[in-house]
Amino acid sequence: MSSFEDSLKKLEAIVEKLEKGDLSLEDSIKLFEEGVGLSAVCKKELEEAEGKVQMLVKRRDGSLKAEPFPPAK
Repeated sequence: MSSFEDSLKKLEAIVEKLEKGDLSLEDSIKLFEEGVGLSAVCKKELEEAEGKVQMLVKRRDGSLKAEPFPPAK
């Protein structure tokens, strides 16, 4: 299984090839399909990571409480 970073690098390479515009239609479609699959893999991994990220917040009584990490604005 590829890591997130490997999948992202492959996706970036596919985008570069498609942006050049020198591929046949058939090759472009194959790369596009591969890119869509890699994009889905990356999205799933990011969503799973987001679910695991938590921030510990100290309560008034001194105990710690796990809370979801706030999303970036």
